Amino acid sequence: MKVVIMAGGKGTRISSVASDIPKPMIKIGGMPVLEHELNCLREQGFEDIIITVSHLGHVIMDYFGDGSRVSPVTGKPFGVHIEYFVEEQPLGNAGALFQLKDKLTEDFLLLNADSVFDIDFNRMINYHKEKGGLVTLFTHPNSHPYDSALIIADDNGAVMQWLAKEDEHPNYYQNRVNAGLHVLSPKVLDMEINTPKIDLDRQLLKLLAGTGKMFCYDSPEYVKDMGTPDRYEAVCRDFRNGTVQAKNLTQKQKAIFLDRDGTINKYVGFLRDIDEFELIDGVAEAIRAINESGYLAIVVTNQPVIARGEITWEELREIHNKMETLLGLEGAYLDGIYFCPHHPHKGYEGEISELKIDCDCRKPKPGLLLKAAEDFNIDMSQSWMIGDGENDVKAGEAAGCKSILIDKDIFGKRCLFECVDEVLS
Repeated sequence: MKVVIMAGGKGTRISSVASDIPKPMIKIGGMPVLEHELNCLREQGFEDIIITVSHLGHVIMDYFGDGSRVSPVTGKPFGVHIEYFVEEQPLGNAGALFQLKDKLTEDFLLLNADSVFDIDFNRMINYHKEKGGLVTLFTHPNSHPYDSALIIADDNGAVMQWLAKEDEHPNYYQNRVNAGLHVLSPKVLDMEINTPKIDLDRQLLKLLAGTGKMFCYDSPEYVKDMGTPDRYEAVCRDFRNGTVQAKNLTQKQKAIFLDRDGTINKYVGFLRDIDEFELIDGVAEAIRAINESGYLAIVVTNQPVIARGEITWEELREIHNKMETLLGLEGAYLDGIYFCPHHPHKGYEGEISELKIDCDCRKPKPGLLLKAAEDFNIDMSQSWMIGDGENDVKAGEAAGCKSILIDKDIFGKRCLFECVDEVLS
């Protein structure tokens, strides 16, 4: 599969770090960002590369050549074949694709050259093939969803809405952000656009929302833009401590599983009303510490109110959207939410009969944790379950985790925060 890397940006926001070289040539761990990208691709079998360049593009071309040169950093050949497309006039971040149409005859990867990432692209491409769409977006939660482009999808992963930064966001939303990595069908380029510059997001991809032809690929793997001095320092730090490489899903992950009611939000019995959902003080700080540690933060929660007919699937989704929104406003995020909708006891008015079963996912059974472990390649022996009930502890132990029971007599900030601190210390 061909890979197109867009490397034509001027990098004005990070000019204080380096102004005489293009942004993709700024070094992380002693190596240009673009070289990190090429290494990640080559190691997974992607060797046919097209790089679009403009501002100071000769620096990139002189360094990499056609990909057969030896790296000044590693002393080894880059090991890829590189072609270049030089933008003599600014074409926007998608204009070059239309100029390259004749070379893009099959599905291809489209990446930004100013992102630091280490992801399992083959896993993403397999997902793209399974869905059979024209576009697959790499999506993930981040620490600032309130000022990011949000992707709203259905339960099958089909993108229903694309909310750009300037679009009005709903009150509550899932923390699902487009990361700028894509698998595209060349059919996307059959659109007729006559503007001098073409914006990938607003003029191509956003138009596919709601058509059933674009899907999101949710992943907790490491992808960060290093386009500002602060973000650059953050990714340098993450690279030094091994977080970038460790988050690739070919590597075993470690997770902190969290109960919901009484652990993240204040316990009110069976939560049926979204207005009763309120974060416990200090929870966002605790989850932010998990995010920064390299552990995945995954909620696993029993929600029998679905089987009992007391709330709908959509109402539960909106409650979880509120949870993600409130956490995002404080710079924290969840890598996954798993819930059990079942309840074994019958006799409730309005109950949903097909959900009144003795399942394998209702805690204290470990099904929710095991499903997350399968999805994210989690090493359970290196993971923890934190909750406020004995069923949480039992579920964690049954899944092979270590477990911590929150002391219900301690209210507020010290509850989850102290437990997380114990895990991370």
